[in-house]
Amino acid sequence: MLLTVDVGNTNINFAVYDGNEEKAFFAITTKIARTSDEFSLWIDGLLERNKISSSRIDGCIVASVVPGIMHSLVNGLIKLTGKTPMQVGPGLKTGIKVKLANPREAGADRIVDLVAAYELYGGPAMVIDFGTATTYDLIEADGTFRYGITAPGIRISANALWNDTAKLPEIEIKLPGSILANDTVSSMQAGLLYGCIGQTEYIIKKVREEAGLPSMKVVATGGLGKIIADATDAIDLYDRKLTMKGLQIIYKKNS
Repeated sequence: MLLTVDVGNTNINFAVYDGNEEKAFFAITTKIARTSDEFSLWIDGLLERNKISSSRIDGCIVASVVPGIMHSLVNGLIKLTGKTPMQVGPGLKTGIKVKLANPREAGADRIVDLVAAYELYGGPAMVIDFGTATTYDLIEADGTFRYGITAPGIRISANALWNDTAKLPEIEIKLPGSILANDTVSSMQAGLLYGCIGQTEYIIKKVREEAGLPSMKVVATGGLGKIIADATDAIDLYDRKLTMKGLQIIYKKNS
């Protein structure tokens, strides 16, 4: 079985695959102040809850955008499985060509998402990840990653709204029934979500124009991505497990 691990700024997501079949998916919050023993204990407990023995894990791959967590996490995975996990970074085969001004600046999660989108859905394609930040990454027909746009994530924008204003409350992030809001909560929801929809549609439109790719496919992922994907025709499909699928693909390419 393969254990895939996606370390984000907010959560660490785990998936277990038996061949191509997903057997488990679970998450913990991202906290740097965990020891390797704590990681090993947490992950082992969550595997057991899903009726999977850690002894059945014969491979592991990790993509991380939080360097400070990696020493403890990697050692925790070694203690749990007895194997050193593969880490997404320079030197691994991905099947895509990174042609950014500084390729080492590309986050591992962005590379993994592009690998999955390109392998599963083809190119040219834009991958939009509605995570802690919202990223818009373009992969060309030949598998080249040359352009990416980064914007504040929906939750970051929401936190700024209620933390930096004296009278605005913390709210549930959901699409209100109408953009014509007449109370504080729905007005905040409308501004956050319809504002994000407008941003998404405009960025897709401008990328298509400037890149000369009118038929570019648009794939969305990330925790809050389904809200946006369901509300606009500009997104072709939403794949919640895109990152995990990409990790599985990269692991196979390098095994």
